[in-house]
Amino acid sequence: MMRGMNVLIQVGLCLLALGALLGWVVMLRTAFPGMLAAAGVRSPRRVLQTHIDFIVMGVILIAVGLALPDLAGWNRALLIAGATVNPLLFVPLAFRESFSDGLTYRVVTVASFTTMSAGTVGAAVAGLSA
Repeated sequence: MMRGMNVLIQVGLCLLALGALLGWVVMLRTAFPGMLAAAGVRSPRRVLQTHIDFIVMGVILIAVGLALPDLAGWNRALLIAGATVNPLLFVPLAFRESFSDGLTYRVVTVASFTTMSAGTVGAAVAGLSA
């Protein structure tokens, strides 16, 4: 009986695809310079950061899923949450950099980075203990 694909790999592939699709939005800055501004984007570099971060997070999830297919569910959940939220933190900043001054934004940022850090350290410990 064949098991389904590891959820880390599945989510990683989705994040990788999303990052690749965001490359089209990054391309708009060069090909159609006024289009992003017309959409309300004030800081196009944040779109580039989102694009890159989704790709990086996708690759991390795929790598961990391949290396540690039996990683504990709580650890997978931390990795998936952190890898999904971290890139999204750049999106509001693309429209208004001052969003980063808000308490809610800062709390979500700290929670997301804590989640991703705990997930990656947990995966490292699991891998080194195997």
